[in-house]
Amino acid sequence: MHHDGSALHVPDQNPRLGSNVDVWLRTGPSVRSVHVRSVEDGEPRFTAASAERRGAELWWRASVLVRNPVTRYRFIVDGDWYTVLGRFAHDVPDDTDFRLVAHPGPAPWTREAIVYQIFPDRFARSATAPATPDWAVRREWDDPVVGRGPDASRQFYGGDLDGIARRLDHIQDLGADTVYLTPFFPARSNHRYDAVAFDRVDPLLGGDRALRRLADALHTRGMRLVGDLTTNHTGVEHPWFDQPDLYYMSADGGYESWLGVPSLPKLNWHSARLRERFVTDPDSIVRRWLRYLDGWRIDVANMTGRRDGDDLTHEVSRLIAQSVRAARPDALLVAEHAHGAGPDLDADGWQGTMNYAGFLRPLWTWLRADDLDLPDFLGVPGGVPARDGHAMVATMRAMMATMSWRSWIHSWNLLGSHDTARIRTVVGDLGRMEVAVGLLATLPGVPMMFAGDEFGLTGSFGEQSRTPMPWRTSIQTLPWYSRLLSLRRKHPALRGGGLRFAHVSADAVAFWRETHDERLLILARRAPGAPLPMPISEATNLYGGAELRGELPGDGPTVQIWSCPS
Repeated sequence: MHHDGSALHVPDQNPRLGSNVDVWLRTGPSVRSVHVRSVEDGEPRFTAASAERRGAELWWRASVLVRNPVTRYRFIVDGDWYTVLGRFAHDVPDDTDFRLVAHPGPAPWTREAIVYQIFPDRFARSATAPATPDWAVRREWDDPVVGRGPDASRQFYGGDLDGIARRLDHIQDLGADTVYLTPFFPARSNHRYDAVAFDRVDPLLGGDRALRRLADALHTRGMRLVGDLTTNHTGVEHPWFDQPDLYYMSADGGYESWLGVPSLPKLNWHSARLRERFVTDPDSIVRRWLRYLDGWRIDVANMTGRRDGDDLTHEVSRLIAQSVRAARPDALLVAEHAHGAGPDLDADGWQGTMNYAGFLRPLWTWLRADDLDLPDFLGVPGGVPARDGHAMVATMRAMMATMSWRSWIHSWNLLGSHDTARIRTVVGDLGRMEVAVGLLATLPGVPMMFAGDEFGLTGSFGEQSRTPMPWRTSIQTLPWYSRLLSLRRKHPALRGGGLRFAHVSADAVAFWRETHDERLLILARRAPGAPLPMPISEATNLYGGAELRGELPGDGPTVQIWSCPS
C-alpha cells in the first residue's frame, strides 16, 4: 500500500484554491473499500474512492476539494487509517495527514538544483591577497585551522569571490549547478554572521564588483547563486545598534542576543523601521541583492521573530517571501532549522529547510563509524547514537509527516555543513561514505554538499571542519559525487519521483523512486549480509555493478541503482 505527494499519486502538483484534485492510493488486490477524509474549514469530509486495476495492484482514485491554503487528507482502507506514517488500526493524530498546499509554489529549478556550499574565507584566493584586517589573525593557506579558543573566529585565510569564480569548472564537473555562499557582508569574524553592514559586500571578498563578476560567471554557465541572510541578529558594531527600536532592549540598557553571545544582538521584528529596511522598501536588503542572487538561505530562521511571548516567525517568513516574489518570482527561499522544521513550513513563507532532522541526523546514526567519538550530536549531549536501518527510516518518515511533500522535496538534504562534523569523520571508511553520497543523490530532496567533502576532508565540529580547500596538493576528488549526481541529473525519477520503501532491515535499505515513465530501485547497505529476496526478473544496473537475479545482493558497504520496467 502506498501514497505520497509526487505526481504519480497527485497529478496536479500546483493546486489552486477552489480546485478539485485527484489523489491515488495503490493497494494489493484484497482491499475492498477506500475512502478519503479531507478537512474543509476545519471539518472532516468523506469521499468514496473508485478502483482501477493495474496488473496485480488496485489504484484507488478520489477527488479532494482544495478548500483551504493547506488541505489535509488521509485514507480509510477497510476501516483502517492510512496517513504519511502508514496504516493503523487505531486513531492517529491529524498531524500525520497528507497535505495539499495552494500557496504560491516555488520555481521548478529550486527542486531540481544540486547545491554546493562555500565558506568564502576557506575556498580559494584570487591573485591579490587583501591586507589582514584589524580583527583578524593571518593564516597561511596550508596552516591547520584552530578549532577552539579566541582565535577560532578570527583566523583569516583570505579566500575571496574572485577565487571562487576561478574554480567553477571544479564545481560544475562535480554536478552542482547552484553555489550557496555563507555571508558575504562586512563583519568582524571569518564566518561573517556578525554583519556590520548589509548595504555592501565585504571588501575583503572583493566588494560589490566581485559579487557581480561571480554572479555573471555562474549565470553564463547556466548556474545559480544563493546568498546567506541573517534575519535574527546583526553584529554589535552594526550602525543600527544605536537605534534601540530595532533590537530587543531592556530598561537597564541591556539587550537580548543570540544564545547569549554579546556580539550578536537580536533584531526585534515588531519594529516597523526594521521591516521597512530589511524587507518592504523597494531597495530593502532582501530585494536589493536579488539583482545578482537567485535566492536566499535564511540563517537561524527558527529563532527569527521569536522571543519570550513573541512569536512572529510565520508573519516574518510570509513578509520575506512576498518581498522575494516581488523582486524575483523565481527566487529560492530556504530556511535554516536544525531540528523539526515542519511547523514553520507550508505557511506561505519558507519553501523548505536545511533538512538536518529528516536526513542528516538519521543518516549519521545509521552510517556512523563504530569508533566515532564526538562530544555531542549537533548539540544534543551524548554523542551520535548507533541506530539501525529501521530507526533511520522511521525517523525520516516521522519528519516527513510534519510537512507537505512539496516542502520536503524543496528542502536541502545534506551530509554536513560548515556547522557540523565532516561526513568522512562521521562514517570513518570510504565504503560507508559512498553509501552516504548515494543516499544524498537518490532520496527526495535537494542535494547539498559542503565544499571539501568531495576530497574526503575531515573535521569533528564546525570550525575544525572549515578546512581550506587542498588545491595545492595531489589529493583527488572522490569519484562517487560526479557519477551519482550525474545519474540524478539524467533520471527524472531521482528528481521528482515518489518514494516507496521496498525493504528495511538493520544493515540494508531498499526503496523505489517512480514516475509514470520510470522505475528505479536503489539499495543502500552499510555492511555485508545475506542476499534479500526481490522477485524481479528484468533490471538494468545503473550504478554499483551488481546484477538483480531475484534477490538483492549481500555485498557491502554498497549502493546499487537499477532501472526496472515501468
